[in-house]
Amino acid sequence: MQYLLLIYEDESVAKDMSAEQNKDLMDRYFAFTREVREAGALLGGDALHPVASATTVRVRGGRATTTDGPFAETKEQLGGYYLIDVPDLDAAMAWAAKIPAAETGSIEVRPVMIFET
Repeated sequence: MQYLLLIYEDESVAKDMSAEQNKDLMDRYFAFTREVREAGALLGGDALHPVASATTVRVRGGRATTTDGPFAETKEQLGGYYLIDVPDLDAAMAWAAKIPAAETGSIEVRPVMIFET
């Protein structure tokens, strides 16, 4: 079953990190990515640019409008994701717990709907 592991963190935390702390964090992400890839569970994943680069699109009454930034004000921002294929929710949650951001933010685990076409 496929699961999307959505990584939420407060972007301001990274701004206050030293270069050494940032390198350590990135090394931990690279190690996690290697581990999940070598286990054969990784289908994809990416980091996202900061939330200030986002644009939100809404259509109301047939008219599209756009606003800068995310759709809602939140303490934590979506920073990236991993798409994995594992046997069940327990396995997905075990992988989610290994993502470094789980220690300071949160990881949302969502099953992916697969439609047969």
